[in-house]
Amino acid sequence: MILAAVLLLPGGLSAQGAGAALAKATNIRCSFSLMTVGTWGREQVEAKTKPANLTLEFDAINTDDGTAQLKANVGKYDIIVRYAEGYLHFIQSFYNGPLYVTTVLDKKTASGKLKAMHSRHEFTDFALVGITSSPEQYLGECEILK
Repeated sequence: MILAAVLLLPGGLSAQGAGAALAKATNIRCSFSLMTVGTWGREQVEAKTKPANLTLEFDAINTDDGTAQLKANVGKYDIIVRYAEGYLHFIQSFYNGPLYVTTVLDKKTASGKLKAMHSRHEFTDFALVGITSSPEQYLGECEILK
């Protein structure tokens, strides 16, 4: 039993360390390289997966207060943040309806960064190039900057 505890202890400590770093992060940058777009086709729902080039940076993260800022090319947006047992959620709810959620996990990718996903719950009756018009799911990774 003692041998089993010794073998399991280092892994348990490193997992706690990663979660603690994520919970205390104040600045995180994420990049997403793959996306799936879903829509309601004429006869059934459809999904298309394709490469993506999306970067998001979250600043002034305060998990105790539940606040953060999303940095964008045109300014900063106040958003909601929640940390729970290895999941850091960024929630952006727009006044006109759409909801964006980014989740950073305390699990590492092959490159050593943190696994992440970004979802866009948005729909319009027509598609515009470069504008979210159907539900989207992105996969990528994040790094803690501070």
